[in-house]
Amino acid sequence: MKEFTVLVQKEWREHIRNFKILWIPLVFIIFGILEPVTNHFLPEIMKSVGNLPEGAEFPWPEFRGEDIFVSLLGQYQLIGVLVIVLAFMGSIAGERKSGNATLLYVRPISFASYFLSKWLVVSVIVLLSVWSGFFAAWYYIDILYNQVDAGAVFAFIATYSVWILLVVTVVLALSAWLPTGGAAGLSLIIVLLYPVLDSLIGTYWTISPGKLGSYAAYWFDQDMDQSGLWGSIGMSILLILLLTAFGIWVSKRNAAKTTV
Repeated sequence: MKEFTVLVQKEWREHIRNFKILWIPLVFIIFGILEPVTNHFLPEIMKSVGNLPEGAEFPWPEFRGEDIFVSLLGQYQLIGVLVIVLAFMGSIAGERKSGNATLLYVRPISFASYFLSKWLVVSVIVLLSVWSGFFAAWYYIDILYNQVDAGAVFAFIATYSVWILLVVTVVLALSAWLPTGGAAGLSLIIVLLYPVLDSLIGTYWTISPGKLGSYAAYWFDQDMDQSGLWGSIGMSILLILLLTAFGIWVSKRNAAKTTV
């Protein structure tokens, strides 16, 4: 346990030094603020710069606060996931390539503690960023739109957080397995293209981690069928555990590839 604590402290200090603890939450917060503000003032912006003929009117849809949350989730599914992949794709592969991992591998460390310490710190940073972004959006949604039920908001964010934890686990497991470039490419293919493919051909099944983004929105409409929600959460948790075990195993196997 002491070894794990030391490794967690090491990871935390490293992310403080490279400012990931600062700029990653900032990115999510900025998008969280822009989404409700931009949608609220978009009609006025288009009237002023849209060069519409005089007297022309364009019927803008009436957005609810719930719609803004779902729209922001779509932004995070693309830009947010891209930020996560690019920020942490070299967490393990980068240490092997630079030779920094040699300072750890020469000691009798547990590779379970090594991988899990990275997973814990990265998960905390990413979840802190995602929740901060949604809370920033919630503040402006409450001002500019309507009050959204707090229970539904927390359930919405918590459901999406399961998908985010799966993304983190995929990125770290692939970083332990492949070089930095390969980890980045395969991570992007999995976490960006899989939900798209699932939405296209996923009508034949209801249980899938790729559907968690859609299922999260169900909390805003209790009349929607949530039969696949808990199965998708359970499958995501199972995949997190399997990928974690894979990450630990492959970290130990690839330790010999570390640059000296």
